[in-house]
Amino acid sequence: MSADVRPIAESELPEWLRALNTGFLTPAKVTDSDIAQRAKYTDLARLQGAFDPGTGRCVATLRSFAQELTVPGGAAVAADAISNVTVSPTHRRQGLLSRMLTAELAAAAARGDVVSTLIAAEYPIYGRYGYGPATSLSEWEIEVPRTGLDPRWSGPADGGRIEMADEAEVRRVGPALHERLRAAVHGVVDRDTRWWNLATGLEEMSHRPYQASFHAVYRTASGEVAGLVAYTADDHWSDAKLPQNTVQVKQLIAVSPEAERALWQFLCSIDWVLKVRTGYRAPDDLVTQLLPNPRAARLVTASDFLWVRVLDVVRALRARTYAVPGVLVLDVADPAGPAGGRYRLDAGTGECTRTGEPADLRLDVAALGSLYLGDESAVRLGALGRVTEERAGALALADAVFRTARRPWCPDVF
Repeated sequence: MSADVRPIAESELPEWLRALNTGFLTPAKVTDSDIAQRAKYTDLARLQGAFDPGTGRCVATLRSFAQELTVPGGAAVAADAISNVTVSPTHRRQGLLSRMLTAELAAAAARGDVVSTLIAAEYPIYGRYGYGPATSLSEWEIEVPRTGLDPRWSGPADGGRIEMADEAEVRRVGPALHERLRAAVHGVVDRDTRWWNLATGLEEMSHRPYQASFHAVYRTASGEVAGLVAYTADDHWSDAKLPQNTVQVKQLIAVSPEAERALWQFLCSIDWVLKVRTGYRAPDDLVTQLLPNPRAARLVTASDFLWVRVLDVVRALRARTYAVPGVLVLDVADPAGPAGGRYRLDAGTGECTRTGEPADLRLDVAALGSLYLGDESAVRLGALGRVTEERAGALALADAVFRTARRPWCPDVF
């Protein structure tokens, strides 16, 4: 008999959490605190489970929640964020993920969500459901003695200042700073109160205990908070009793180049620190070029990150802005979803409508998701066979229209 896939009842939450831990290879016991937190912060109607008819045990999980995603130009669109997707090892290859995602995407379209988003743990899975990688990330390891930075640096030269902060101060100033960031940087998603509570140790999950961090804020000359960093440090000494510590950045957000520059220089000026790990940044992040010797920053991670699945093409394309004017007719294939059809985009006016005009480009909805935030090249997708050019020059025009001067960045795992 096939498993019963459905939203869970409140009484099934402990069993759902057990299945979640099993799927993520996390043997931590489900505690009363875990259950209470999930019940407090989760819309149970958006938790799906698959239940084995023979044992009654939950064998697959999926959670969704409301999210806002910043698109090029600064507008935010309603997103159906997908997380906590697991299938127990005893029930793989039985179509459970397909059943859960099909139901979730239909519900998201009915709610009026513009896109769906997720962070893909494995690359090959989600393209089948119309998701495309829409942002990328990079992480660097900076060898501090080789940066060329002035070792005597003691603070910003622009009149601003850097102050250490405790967790309570971060909870007080962080949310407003992040709101300013996501109004300016496409790819950023919103953060709720629980995000800040978990990031500062006010709350924690049993399988992911809070790791105490150092926090620092950058204030402008007028006292306004324009940057924030959280970091940890190890405790490593050489045989010759020389400190060789590494700083790991957990988050660094800044709303001005001055704040960003000051925070990176601050991290590279901390006594006893030999290396700085930047955490996940946009591939075109300023950090390497802020160093007099950029070769001191060694790339250690480069990968896809946020994946986007367009649900409402008209609203999605109307929401963002475009680098150059131009008209494109896109024929979007979405056999299993709501986005299929032919659309006329006027990048000069930002208008998008359904149309019967001949197509300039043919692509599937996953390719549209990759183009949506401006990170991917239409010409590159054409060379890969994922976009078909029906009118000469349309690929080059799409590249100019969709690409953005700075690459999108999503700072958050969810």
